[in-house]
Amino acid sequence: MFKFLIIGILIFGCDDLNQSKTPNYLSDYGDLYKSNPRKANLEWFKKSKIGLFIHYGLYSQLEKGEWVQLRDTIPVSDYARLKETFNPSNFDADKITDLAISAGMKYITITSKHHDGFSLFDTKQNDFNSIKSPAGRDLIGELYNSCKEKKIGLFLYYSYAADWSHPYFYSRLDGWSNARPAYKENQKEYKYKTREDFGNYIKFAHNQLKELLTQYPEIAGIWLDPIMGYYANHEIFPIEETYTLIRSISKHALISFKQGANGDEDFSAPEHNFSKRVGSQYEVARIAYELNKLKPKEVCTSLQSRHWGYDKNAKHKNFDDVFNYYLDAIKNDTNLLLNVGPLPDGSIHHEDIITLTKLGEKINELQ
Repeated sequence: MFKFLIIGILIFGCDDLNQSKTPNYLSDYGDLYKSNPRKANLEWFKKSKIGLFIHYGLYSQLEKGEWVQLRDTIPVSDYARLKETFNPSNFDADKITDLAISAGMKYITITSKHHDGFSLFDTKQNDFNSIKSPAGRDLIGELYNSCKEKKIGLFLYYSYAADWSHPYFYSRLDGWSNARPAYKENQKEYKYKTREDFGNYIKFAHNQLKELLTQYPEIAGIWLDPIMGYYANHEIFPIEETYTLIRSISKHALISFKQGANGDEDFSAPEHNFSKRVGSQYEVARIAYELNKLKPKEVCTSLQSRHWGYDKNAKHKNFDDVFNYYLDAIKNDTNLLLNVGPLPDGSIHHEDIITLTKLGEKINELQ
């Protein structure tokens, strides 16, 4: 009897043990973490000031940005075949974290799953992931371990309100044209017919979020996107349930969903502009914005002139532009999340490396 009791404690107490240990990146907030893990995390976030954003996936191979499947209306089956040529041979987690540190950054945010539905982590929900590709690699796990070792926070971007590969995500006819590419022919992979079908997608998304939070328990938070996909059909997204799920698994994880889905986010995260608002035609958007406007803020922008995923034809921003943007972020008491789109092989563009390294040197001079 005693033997089984010990085994039960070891099995069922694992989550509690994980949560009681202060994450490495929060080592300076250990005392506060013991009493209020999420507050400790939020205090760390507010003082972090700058982070590295990474958009990487199958789309990187096509070198035309992360929305290429939608913009070029690539058939689902054709796009899925990109998994067989996915080769992140130069995706080096240690080089990425070293670059972030040299740029003065305290955290990294990476796309665990973008709108195309391809996952960069070990998921059991489908085979459309990097583990099941010829590469056979858990890129999120690799970056997570490097961040832990070097005491950098890691946020996981997750495309919650768009998935162009999932059979049961809602249709373009349901009020948002970017819900699916504008295919002229029906895609046999798409099974969605009624709003009741959407529950299959939510179950999938919740299961993936559980995987992310349990497989990588020390992540700093979940970064949800795209907000317009939510606003257009907010009534079919169980957003409160989703947030409760995240916070029930991780006591410290922060949640962001752009300017806000329901106002229960920990910080707002607009794109490019410090005061940018989207979806104002929706009452739910206006309410969320008002509830979040006094909370901590993070603005994201890309080192490419267009797109977030790699675009071979895009110009890259120079140091002066990036540094001035950083100064504007500081003046606006806003964190700055600077995006890079790795090349098809997973390496960072040489111009971005030069710019970020110089940025770090300048930040060090100011401190």
